[in-house]
Amino acid sequence: MGVFCDAEVFSENTVFKRTAFEGVDELFIDEAQFLTPTQVRQLHQDLRAKGGMRVSCFGLRTDFQGNPFPGAAMLLALADDLHAISTLCRCGEKATMNLRIEADGKPVRMGDVLEIGGDTRYKPVCPRCFY
Repeated sequence: MGVFCDAEVFSENTVFKRTAFEGVDELFIDEAQFLTPTQVRQLHQDLRAKGGMRVSCFGLRTDFQGNPFPGAAMLLALADDLHAISTLCRCGEKATMNLRIEADGKPVRMGDVLEIGGDTRYKPVCPRCFY
């Protein structure tokens, strides 16, 4: 069956308290760019510093317009360690930006920050290809 674990969905209303994670050794958060700065502070202060829990967050630094996600900016400020997963742009350079694209592959520069789409809507690109 492979490796698996329980998962919970969080929202901007989720409060991260030690008491909610009794018996948990490590917390993994995916799509951590959607955390609020307050939630990041809760994770860092209550779970990590006071509770001694390992907290690992995975997510993007910037949105499709090149602006930092507020939660990601706070994570970068408070993180004990940073590990970047390298991805290559189509031109071969290191991809550090996220380009939103239309079905025909043309870039989208305006619109709501939050839009679900995965690989059909977003492409990792280098700064040169992004701009």
